[in-house]
Amino acid sequence: QVQLAESGGGSVQSGGSLRLSCAASGHTNSNYCMAWFRQVPGKEREGVAAIGSDAVTSYADSVKGRFTISQDITKNTLYLQMNSLKPDDTAMYYCAARWWDGRLSLRADEHNYWGQGTQVTVSS
Repeated sequence: QVQLAESGGGSVQSGGSLRLSCAASGHTNSNYCMAWFRQVPGKEREGVAAIGSDAVTSYADSVKGRFTISQDITKNTLYLQMNSLKPDDTAMYYCAARWWDGRLSLRADEHNYWGQGTQVTVSS
């Protein structure tokens, strides 16, 4: 079992930046890959960015060039640096983990563990 806890959300104006963090606990010595998702009411959960145990990354087209996913393995912490934020980025952001099988995934149904989410609101 892995427990995930997000932090760092908040309200920011368009063009601003935020950095989200996700602290992992539990069986973190197992081989997992991590990802960030977001969801707005009435819509499906959308994959934003993923990172593998080898630090390879994958991004949704909507955030490429603006968001950066990273991890500090020594601290069991995942990050999402979000720059040039837009009102369309407003959502609840979740971190998620899945067993590492050699490939990255931005599909919610392929992730096993989820945090509770942190709200990001971008005003115009």
